[in-house]
Amino acid sequence: MTSPGDLGSSSTDESVWIRVEEPSTCASVRRRAAELARQVQLAHDQIEEVAVAASELASNLVKHAREGAVLLRVLRRGGTAGVGVLTLDHGPGTRDIAALSVDGVTTTGTLGIGLGAVRRFADRLDLHSVPGLGTVVSAEFWRHESAARGGSDPTHGSDLFGGLLRPLPGESVCGDAYAHRATDDGSIVMMVDGLGHGPMAARASDAAVRTFLASRRSAPGHLLEELHVALRDTRGAAVAIARVDHRTQSLTYAGIGNIAGRVVDASASSQLASQPGIVGHNAPSVREVDVRLERGQWLVMHSDGLSDRWRVQDLPGVLATSPVVLSAALLRAAGGRRDDAGVLTLRLDGGGGHGQ
Repeated sequence: MTSPGDLGSSSTDESVWIRVEEPSTCASVRRRAAELARQVQLAHDQIEEVAVAASELASNLVKHAREGAVLLRVLRRGGTAGVGVLTLDHGPGTRDIAALSVDGVTTTGTLGIGLGAVRRFADRLDLHSVPGLGTVVSAEFWRHESAARGGSDPTHGSDLFGGLLRPLPGESVCGDAYAHRATDDGSIVMMVDGLGHGPMAARASDAAVRTFLASRRSAPGHLLEELHVALRDTRGAAVAIARVDHRTQSLTYAGIGNIAGRVVDASASSQLASQPGIVGHNAPSVREVDVRLERGQWLVMHSDGLSDRWRVQDLPGVLATSPVVLSAALLRAAGGRRDDAGVLTLRLDGGGGHGQ
């Protein structure tokens, strides 16, 4: 897998999903979390904090949730590395989000995880819960020496862009991928679905990510043309790219293949059209779509591993969370189990989030 370094951020770093149904799984979650923390060279005390937090979150899934899973992944942003621990479940959920972050709080029959301890350890904690649907919890742990030396806060980008991938059950790699590049006036994002699944699909999506991050082009149509050449020696892929310009409050979108794109807010949803074809093989002439943006809107892009029958109105409060929590809530609500699944979300007005 490639490492994006300072060029941008992408989904190509190491990650692992672990289904959590038995108490014995918590030890595996703790061990894998510590391994990732050592891999990105967190300090010794941070490694232990990541391990404890991951184990506690997994233990809560066993005690209180149904169909719980933990995602452990390497995070990279602005030259700084970290570890992300994300849990999602189909448990009872709760309306009282604030109470969950208080040390020692345990409410019988609800999530009841008492996230106070995790909050103390994490650089960022964010969660979303809906009664009867379940809960998403995201904790980020970043290497601290960058901030101590006057570097930028790596958690800031967490307010703007996020994404998640889940491979087809039984596969070790995901054929979907996403990537993000910051520009002087906004952002450029890409969602890609390598044809099929498994290592050959991942090879196509990895090639798309490498080309996207290294390119000097910014127009979605031009980027798709460049990707069409770069993917000729692969299976090919469905790809969609969006460029957001905050100065002109506009979005330009172009897609080829079965990638879904939507601009959403709390009350409305507008679909962004892609053209049929396969990037790398039989891509048509690219058509760009321009959209005028309004405050409070988000961009959502996902592969066909998610159904398009989701509504943010069914997830009250989710647009006030971080992009990765929004991505996880959509993956839980619409993700299938018969294909790779990938989703990215981008806050279009460039504002900050409300993570805890």
